[in-house]
Amino acid sequence: MAEVRLVNIGKTYEGGMEAVRNLNLTIQDKEFVVLVGPSGCGKTTTLRMIAGLEDITSGELYIDHKKVNELDPSKREIAMVFQNYALYPHMTAYQNMAFGLKIKRVPKAKIHEQVMRAAEILNIEDILQKKPGKMSGGQRQRIAIGRAIVRRPKVFLFDEPLSNLDAKLRGQMRIELAKLHKKLDATVVYVTHDQVEAMTLGDRVVVMNKGEIIQNASPMELYTNPGSKFVAEFIGSPKMNFIEGYIQSADGKLVFKNNELRFDLSALTHQNLKDHIGKAVELGIRSEDVYLSADNLKNDGQINAQIIAVELLGNEKLIYTELGEHTLIAKVKAGQESPIHRNSDFYIDLEKAYFFGKEDGQRIY
Repeated sequence: MAEVRLVNIGKTYEGGMEAVRNLNLTIQDKEFVVLVGPSGCGKTTTLRMIAGLEDITSGELYIDHKKVNELDPSKREIAMVFQNYALYPHMTAYQNMAFGLKIKRVPKAKIHEQVMRAAEILNIEDILQKKPGKMSGGQRQRIAIGRAIVRRPKVFLFDEPLSNLDAKLRGQMRIELAKLHKKLDATVVYVTHDQVEAMTLGDRVVVMNKGEIIQNASPMELYTNPGSKFVAEFIGSPKMNFIEGYIQSADGKLVFKNNELRFDLSALTHQNLKDHIGKAVELGIRSEDVYLSADNLKNDGQINAQIIAVELLGNEKLIYTELGEHTLIAKVKAGQESPIHRNSDFYIDLEKAYFFGKEDGQRIY
């Protein structure tokens, strides 16, 4: 397998639309890196530039320490799995997987060996004689992956490969892809807009927006230490709660305040909070850090809000509340009382609160 290195990569289309801007990223040998972000953020364009399906406007692309900007896709030793599978409908699964090797004039015995090896890895030996029209979505996706495996590429590229599957099958295929990476010990670049996929699969997750990398870290680092409101809101399900307000100094204490709330921040001594006295900020709090009781909380902020909906998740539930112009979501044990359309007291763990600048969205605490 191989390292992939992007140095100041940019892509500008005719008319001046800049899809990717000064992108710098190194994907280590055998690493599974996920590019994630909203539609139009540049993640698929980046993947297609690595594949050679899009010309690079500026910068340098290296695969296995070799500059490949001008190299044809067929010579880059990569294999790409597309969102729509791109299988030949008139061919069997076996023929689809073998086709790329056949046109390269690989001997039949070698083709058979590689197809059967891939089929064994993917557990699809029993459908090799079926045509795509007779297969389920999950089976077609496995054949598309198998076609990539038989080529024995240095780098696997995946472009939202699970987006056409139903929710249950997507969950199953996420686990299968994670296991596949371990079996192949491969370098993988994977594009998705689904942050659950990104968090499940990636050794490292690259969050993109407007053609740029916003943050690049391990899944847990992104979740616990987001550098901006954009990352904090994008990573995590349900998304982080945000409450607008101001940092103020009152009676010698540092407080967060808006029309409905006043939280004592005296226990939070970070200098950045003091530097933002008088400035508009947004307090962020994860749903699991919102409680129905203040028990065991050393530094809590109390909120009284009306419960507008409850979503049961088995042994947990999400409580949706209305707090002025904001919706606050709490994730609690299913057995805790939460009558709809009534006001209830909630408590947030201020030790686990985040603060972001209102103007630029950057993390200040």
